[in-house]
Amino acid sequence: MDWHTFLLFIGGGALLIAGAEALIRGAARLASALGISPLVIGLTVVAYGTSSPELAVSTASSLAGQTDIAVGNVVGSNIFNVLFTLGLSSLVAPLVVAQRLVRLDVPLMIAVSVLLWLLGADGRVSRAEGVGLFAGIVAYSVFAVRSSRAESAAVRAEYAAEIEASAGPRRGTAVNLLMVLVGLGGLVLGARWFVAAAVTVAQRLGVSELVIGLTIVAAGTSLPEVATSVIASLRGERDIAVGNVVGSNIFNVLGVLGPAAVVAPGGLAVAPALLHFDLPVMVAAAVACLPIFLTGHSIARWEGGLFLAYYVAYVAYLALAATRHDALPAFSQAMVVFVLPLTAVTLAVLAVRSARERSGHR
Repeated sequence: MDWHTFLLFIGGGALLIAGAEALIRGAARLASALGISPLVIGLTVVAYGTSSPELAVSTASSLAGQTDIAVGNVVGSNIFNVLFTLGLSSLVAPLVVAQRLVRLDVPLMIAVSVLLWLLGADGRVSRAEGVGLFAGIVAYSVFAVRSSRAESAAVRAEYAAEIEASAGPRRGTAVNLLMVLVGLGGLVLGARWFVAAAVTVAQRLGVSELVIGLTIVAAGTSLPEVATSVIASLRGERDIAVGNVVGSNIFNVLGVLGPAAVVAPGGLAVAPALLHFDLPVMVAAAVACLPIFLTGHSIARWEGGLFLAYYVAYVAYLALAATRHDALPAFSQAMVVFVLPLTAVTLAVLAVRSARERSGHR
C-alpha cells in the first residue's frame, strides 16, 4: 500500500467520525425544535444522509456500466448494516427498539428486501421498476413525517427529555442545520476517500467487481451508518441508533437502486450469484431482526455478537468462494447443517417466549 492510499484510509476514517458526531448533534436538536421524534429523524434525515455514499457510488457505477458494483453495493450494504452495524452498536450498549419499528418499519424493510429479490429474478431491474422504487421512498418519507406529527404529547415529552439531556445547550435552527450539512459533507467525503483506497487495494489483488461491491465498497459506503449508530448508541440516542440502520436499508433499496436503475442504460443487470446467495442472505438478515426486536423490544449484547459472527461467516464464505479455496465445501456444509438450524431454533424460541410474556401481561 502506497502513502497516498494509506492517507486516504486515515483521512477518510477521521472525517467519518467527525461527520457522524456533527450529524447526530444537529439532527437531535432539530428533532426537538421541529417537534419530530428522534426515531423519525433517524429513519429519514440521518438514514438518508448516511446512505448518500451508496447513492453516489451506485449511480456513478451505473453510468459507467459497472452494474455489479452498483447492485452489489446496495445488497452488501444492507447485509453489513444489519449484521455488522447493529451488532457492533449493541455491543457498545444494549439498544432499545421502539414499538413503531417492530410494527411498521422492520416489516417494511423485510418487504422491500423481498421485493428486490423478486424484481431481480429475471436478471434485471428495469428503468420502469426503478421509477416505482423511487416513488416508494417518496411515499415512505411523507408518511414517516406525518405519523410523527400525530404522536401523543406524552411521547413527545419523553423524546424532548432524552434530547435535552444528551444534545447539550440549545442553538438556533440555522446552526443546527449547518451542523447537519457539515456532518453529511464529512461523511460523504470520508466515505469517498475510504472507498477509493479500498477499491485500489482490492483491484491490485485481482478481486472481481461483484465481490468488491459486496464487501469493500459496501463496507466503505456503510461506514457512515456504523459511525452514526455507534456514536448515537454512546450518546444514548437509542432511537437514532436503530432507526438509522432500518431507514438506511429501506432507502438503499428504494432510493439508491431506484435512481441507479433509471440512469443505467437498459436498467441494472443482476448477477446470478446475487440471486442464488447474496439476496437470500440480505432477506434472511432482515427477517432475523423481527424476532430479535420482539424480545423485550431490545437488542441484547449477545444478540449483537450473534449478528457480528454471522457477518464474519458471510465474508469468509465470499473470500473462500472468490479464491476457490479447498475449504469452501466443508465451510458451506457446516453452515447449512449446524449453524443455520441452531440459529433458527434460537430465534423461534425467543419469538415464542416473547409472545407468551406479552400474553401473560394482558
